Amino acid sequence: MLFAALISLYLLIDFFEKIDNFLEKGKSAGLILKFFVLNIPFIVEQMSPVCVLLAGVVTLGVLNHTNELIALKSCGIPLRKITAPIIAAGMVSILIFLALSQWVLPRTVAVTNEIWNKEVQGRVSLGIYRNGRYYYRGKDGFYSFIRPDPRRDIFYFFSYATWNKDYEMESIIAARGAGWDSKQWRLIQGQEQTKTGPVQYNTELYRFKWMHFPETPESFFVPAYRSMELSLIELYQETRHQNSPEEKNRAWAEFFGRISYTTLGLPLLLLGLPLLLMVYRRWGRDLSLAVPVSCGMAFFCWGVWATLQSLAKASYINPLFAAIIVHVVVGIAGLALLIREDL
Repeated sequence: MLFAALISLYLLIDFFEKIDNFLEKGKSAGLILKFFVLNIPFIVEQMSPVCVLLAGVVTLGVLNHTNELIALKSCGIPLRKITAPIIAAGMVSILIFLALSQWVLPRTVAVTNEIWNKEVQGRVSLGIYRNGRYYYRGKDGFYSFIRPDPRRDIFYFFSYATWNKDYEMESIIAARGAGWDSKQWRLIQGQEQTKTGPVQYNTELYRFKWMHFPETPESFFVPAYRSMELSLIELYQETRHQNSPEEKNRAWAEFFGRISYTTLGLPLLLLGLPLLLMVYRRWGRDLSLAVPVSCGMAFFCWGVWATLQSLAKASYINPLFAAIIVHVVVGIAGLALLIREDL
């Protein structure tokens, strides 16, 4: 019921935000319906921790509101046995979400990205991402580089190659680093090789060089939620194919971050259940106050988790530590409070 309500609310807001874009491009109702239906697995992925928490809190709150919880405890049934089915259901739900993230989410996100970016926005990715490098086909040549942050115009191990109609390389420009200053490219520490004969090439070494390529960084379009197009296994494989420590660290952060976000609902549930009982005992109100308190706690934990993930991707902290520390702290606190409530 919670998933149905939250998905409906999310879809309603998303529909009114994007429907004008579809109508301006004259897209069919079938394509619009396909986009929003295939967007549901992504919504489930985003809402899963909060839904697991609220489902457990509401279930225990209903038992408490109807005095069934008191009746069960008066019969000698400890709280740990009463909450065990709720926690077990949360664990089963998380396993389902992990399966969804492995087999369903990558396919649906790939389709929705293509519909939104290509059919609606008219933006087409010019290349591919393989083994930690981007490969793009431009107007006159081919680009290859490492771009740690798609939001910044900083490139590493940059190369640009041009070919003639006989598929023979005419020139190749390589640089250890490259940047964009809004008008032209600035290359750092590299070389330029230009064909001067059938098998002869002229090589020029440079420390700094300004170049005018046909493409700009805006041409190197990367779809939003690109990492969501990869399954958990593919994210793990990405960690094995990175060369630089920064890229490897970022790949591990993406892998651990996806798993930790999906499993975040379990520690939140462990803390939310005793919070409900504490709120009821202190203020005599269960769901009317426990639900807002649980949501506030969930968003606070999500904020801490997101901050840690950003630090991990920037190589300030270990990705595994960033992925598990919130789970450990919140989970231990929840278990301790549950044990105390059971005494």
